[in-house]
Amino acid sequence: MTQRGSGDRLRVLVRRADFLAANRGLRVARPGFVLLARPHGLDDGGLRFGVTVTKKIGNAVVRNRMKRRLRALIREILPEHGLPAHDHVLIGREGGVERDFARMRAELLAALERARAGKGDPPRGPRRARPGDSPHHRGAPKGAPRGAPKPPVANGPSA
Repeated sequence: MTQRGSGDRLRVLVRRADFLAANRGLRVARPGFVLLARPHGLDDGGLRFGVTVTKKIGNAVVRNRMKRRLRALIREILPEHGLPAHDHVLIGREGGVERDFARMRAELLAALERARAGKGDPPRGPRRARPGDSPHHRGAPKGAPRGAPKPPVANGPSA
């Protein structure tokens, strides 16, 4: 079974593939979270939701508190205002833990209205590589076959 049910209408996304599919849908950014919405194509027409908070937000205590707040918002608002037959994913953003709950509620309602109208934010561009971002690409030059020897490292004049 791929979802945990908390009723007939609202189900929890648990598979990574479902989160990735939602990421290809409509994106509405708000100060405390980002809403992703995408039709799931299932026959039952129910609402599904997921919550994710990255490690950039804080330690486990902070992330779990953020997830509890987002789940409370979802359970309060989605059954009545969610998009039918859609997957909804909330991604916690920095500052969302301290944000006023009533303000986050209003922002989620506004985000759902924008999503219902098809007015998502422009798609994000490709991620820019930052220095030291990926330690996995220090080997052979681009295009070299796997297992090819690494190029020699020039550490100064060789004597």
